[in-house]
Amino acid sequence: MADAIRATGLVKQFKGVRALDGVDISVPHGTVLGLLGPNGAGKTTVVRILATILKPDAGQAFVAGIDVAKDPDGVRGRIGLAGQYAAVDENLTGRENLVLVGRLTHQPKPSIGPRADELLERLRLSDAANRPVKTYSGGMRRRLDLAASLVHRPPVLFLDEPTTGLDPLSRVELWILIEELVADGTTLLLTTQYLEEADRLSDRIVVIDHGSVIAEGTATELKADLGSTIVDVTFVHQASVDAARRALAPAGSVHAGQSANSLEVNVAHSGRGLLEVVRLLDRAGIELDGVAVREPTLDDVFLTLTGHGTANGTATTNGTATTNGTATIPGKDTP
Repeated sequence: MADAIRATGLVKQFKGVRALDGVDISVPHGTVLGLLGPNGAGKTTVVRILATILKPDAGQAFVAGIDVAKDPDGVRGRIGLAGQYAAVDENLTGRENLVLVGRLTHQPKPSIGPRADELLERLRLSDAANRPVKTYSGGMRRRLDLAASLVHRPPVLFLDEPTTGLDPLSRVELWILIEELVADGTTLLLTTQYLEEADRLSDRIVVIDHGSVIAEGTATELKADLGSTIVDVTFVHQASVDAARRALAPAGSVHAGQSANSLEVNVAHSGRGLLEVVRLLDRAGIELDGVAVREPTLDDVFLTLTGHGTANGTATTNGTATTNGTATIPGKDTP
């Protein structure tokens, strides 16, 4: 069966700047593709092209077997789109918003009301169905926005950073809803700044940077491609970090750790690598506060592939910005 989403050689320029430079992606039916990338990588531009909001300068894209450039109306009838910010009318009630979407998407009139009620129940909004949306919390608005994208039962769904700004509980609730949709057969392309989100929801992941695909695979494959174990070392004195970085160079690739007085060392073998790290530090007379061995995470993959670290002084996990304890990619995508 053909892919639900397929794009080849997508190119898009904005005022002489190449936002996309030959992007290829494919998403089989009933699967989730996670699209990752740092600030300005081109993630949202890919979504806008596939959703027929933008036209590519070069390349081709097909959604549900339809050419997005030649038949945009046909594509729009088969997709749902929820962006970074809830696109609902706050002066209408939750139910009125869904009924309005049903009318705008030309659904059969007798089915609109029951469909709205079904979605409100499924997304746990029935108790607030007749309240104005301006009284909703951020998580409730985001769930209503997702409901609006599902009114016409699209087989393909685009979610552009759907959990940005949500608290951890609301984020997990939305993850569960997304998993239920995919289990029912929906094909999903997800852009996200949360690496944990991509790891949990995606069947495959594409990493994009400077408008080009730089890696693709399952989360497990991408982690395995690093081909190393990570030794986390913490020092008694922060002043020891620079000397330790020099001392540890023979052991492997050395990166900043999760705190100011720690480092991470990529080693080829966990046992021998750990011994080498300890021996080098002992030889240099550097006092250790703690040491731990772990396998690579998706955070490590992203940092290794892109080289991007902290933004605006945000606290980091493995060189990656964190929000409420969840690893994120610094910044927001543009355009």
